[in-house]
Amino acid sequence: MVRPKGSEGHRASERMRLQKYLARAGLASRRACETIIVEGRVSVNGEVVTALGTKVGPTDEVRVDGEVVEPLAQQMTLMLHKPAGYVTTMDDPQGRPCVAELVPLSEHPSLYPIGRLDADTTGLLLFTTDGELGHGLLHPSHHVDKTYLAMVEGDPDPVALDRLRAGVELEDGMTAPASVELLDGAAREEAVAAIGDGPQASGNGRRHGGKRSRDALASGASYVRVRIHEGRKRQVRRMFEAIGHPVIALHRASFGPLVLGGTVRGEWRELTVDEVAALRRASGTDGSA
Repeated sequence: MVRPKGSEGHRASERMRLQKYLARAGLASRRACETIIVEGRVSVNGEVVTALGTKVGPTDEVRVDGEVVEPLAQQMTLMLHKPAGYVTTMDDPQGRPCVAELVPLSEHPSLYPIGRLDADTTGLLLFTTDGELGHGLLHPSHHVDKTYLAMVEGDPDPVALDRLRAGVELEDGMTAPASVELLDGAAREEAVAAIGDGPQASGNGRRHGGKRSRDALASGASYVRVRIHEGRKRQVRRMFEAIGHPVIALHRASFGPLVLGGTVRGEWRELTVDEVAALRRASGTDGSA
């Protein structure tokens, strides 16, 4: 059942598409809201609406599954330094540790993650109550970059790295060209520190790659910085598998204009007004497009 939302922030002059209205209410991403509409779960002024082009304004009563939904008075967007061992979901039926345990859901029940990180991947994971912003950041047309630090098996040569730069064929098609840099010197040391090899999660002792990671350190491994704008499932891991250098440990260092910086692993911080504005510009949700 949908939780009703309180609001004082819906301007009287504002009319918007129904899916955008629902996303601003923190119901879900805009794409997920479109599905909810098509399924016939939404009514406007007592009539079920399934047309995605429907527009609503401040005097309209919008209900989802029979409950009134209104835009949130204030949106919340934060970054989490995700530890290893947590799945990116807000509720896991298998009982695994999930990222919902690490963010302030009691104060902001509409928070949801923008994209996903694998359970064994650490680093920057964004959360928001603003479905419009989340949709924009993930939409492929906006090409929002994500930067990862990868600890990989062996020593990729220039030919292998050039394959990533040109795009590699995966089972779901060719990847877009990636920015790839083999790290050495101070840059490598920074990557080693960011990825680490000790306990990666608060309380569960999970390590990057487990024993495999420690064995790789003993036998030698390489560190690579890779920047992509696509968001396919396990994409970076599959890219390195395709060139014969499987990922041992993976860490996301940045998302669009935001850098993880000194946020402690397992902890979160609310984004500043300027940071949210930068995300809006990157996602095309600042009204300038």
